[in-house]
Amino acid sequence: MSAPITRSQWEKLRREATEAMPLLEAELGLPKVLLPYQAKAVSLLDSVATRVLFIEKSRRIGLTWGLAAYAVLRAGRQRSAGGMDVMYISYSQEMTREFIDAAAMWARAFSTAVVEQGEFLFADADEDGDKSIQAFRIRFASGFEIIALSSAPRSLRGKQGCVIVDEAAFVDNLAELLKAALAFLMWGGQVVVCSTHDGTENVFNQYIQDILGGRSKYQHLHIDFDQALQDGLYQRICLVTGTEWSPEAEAEWRQEIIDFYGEGADEELFCIPSMGSGSWLAGPLIEARMTEADRQVLRLELPADFLHRQQSDRASLMEPFMEELEAELDDLDLDPQYALGFDFGRVSDLSTVSVLAIEERLRRSERLSIEMRNVPGDEQKMIVRRILSQLRERLVGAAFDATGMGWIVAEDMGREFGVREAEDGPGIVWAVKFSENWYREHMPPLKVAFEDDALSLIRDAEHVSDARSVKLIRGIPRVPPIREGEKGKKRHGDWIIALALAHFASRMRWVEYGYRSVQPERQPVPGRMTDRPPEDRDRPRRGWWSGPLGARIRGGIL
Repeated sequence: MSAPITRSQWEKLRREATEAMPLLEAELGLPKVLLPYQAKAVSLLDSVATRVLFIEKSRRIGLTWGLAAYAVLRAGRQRSAGGMDVMYISYSQEMTREFIDAAAMWARAFSTAVVEQGEFLFADADEDGDKSIQAFRIRFASGFEIIALSSAPRSLRGKQGCVIVDEAAFVDNLAELLKAALAFLMWGGQVVVCSTHDGTENVFNQYIQDILGGRSKYQHLHIDFDQALQDGLYQRICLVTGTEWSPEAEAEWRQEIIDFYGEGADEELFCIPSMGSGSWLAGPLIEARMTEADRQVLRLELPADFLHRQQSDRASLMEPFMEELEAELDDLDLDPQYALGFDFGRVSDLSTVSVLAIEERLRRSERLSIEMRNVPGDEQKMIVRRILSQLRERLVGAAFDATGMGWIVAEDMGREFGVREAEDGPGIVWAVKFSENWYREHMPPLKVAFEDDALSLIRDAEHVSDARSVKLIRGIPRVPPIREGEKGKKRHGDWIIALALAHFASRMRWVEYGYRSVQPERQPVPGRMTDRPPEDRDRPRRGWWSGPLGARIRGGIL
């Protein structure tokens, strides 16, 4: 990804812009509550002419916060002033709760303002309006509400008002949801569709292209990362965090954000949809799960002539990485159970390792992540063997990519630690041969873990790109056969496969029981052969078997 302008160019641009301002900083006073792009969105929506507004936007610009202010202004009015119910829809419950919290903040602030005019925003609330603010609903004295709904199209049935669909490109069935939402226009409703992009073929981008091409008369608003910065985004961040703003600091922060998104920066920040069918995991969702900020990915890259060097040279090249690995392993808490995933690569792809700790509440926390580029098989096995040995007593399973050359590592680790190819097999090593059925069965639980906040991952820009690379191919989530990145450093979704394998192993937990049979001292039972004297045990004994019935059976009569 190449940013529209470089860091130095941005620094120069912002410095010139601030130097051209005619007022001194002391004369500027307090900033307006809404930034210009937030205010523009609210102004467009407050216009009678705007029935439907599509907003393509950058991540991290706080537009949802501005939309929450509009929702309060619309639902708090009387019907005669254009008031109506406002329904908020997004792809995750977490985002929905954040929107309601933001709307509640705005409602309390506006309530204080209207009380000074002798009016009331809430009908039956305390001074903070808390009685009218519930988990996913805010009631106003106007008789209207702000309601949080699920993204299922049926959730809009029987309702009327203003619909806000946030991060629309990532809801499950956007086409059907918009069909239900646009029906609100018949009775004077309003529809707001806001999102970052998720591929050129996504329904959201198709609507944007129809608007830009003149095939649709809906309103359109474009807000990319640089526009938000020019409107004062970073200056507002400095104001909130209490740090000093400068063109140099803004340019550095801007570059950090661009570097974090890596290959996805064009789409996530600059509103340029990527080619393909759209990502299986939303960028905001991936980032939200990367909470292991104190941990780093261990990376090992060896020179192309590694195998042709002297043994001492090879050892010296491996030593720094192995020392770093030892330090990470020594730091691991061995109280929880662990699961490991290993995706093999040798020439074109990376070999990746992901180690998940299974916490008490079944949350999976990534405690170790390794990437190996151009590392021979023996060295890969040495690294994996060291990890398995350290975690052996707490390891519930280790899933290995056993397709192609990956089978060699899986097989050798299976010999040492026990291979397991079926649910009732011995050992801890799963040799996974990828197939459509495997992806169909085991990738959806990983997505559920992302959506349910059941994962805590190491924060890494390359891993965001890997996770975003998963696409739905013929209805099955897979990494397409396309490598991304610069020459010699290309990636093929390597880490997300290791994570999927580790998550699979963590769900296949089992316990190996060791046991030996105990033979209790047996007591003689009357009538059994063992109650007869040894000298008498070989003699035929009389009973029903030696009687008339026994004779008939022995003779084949019965």
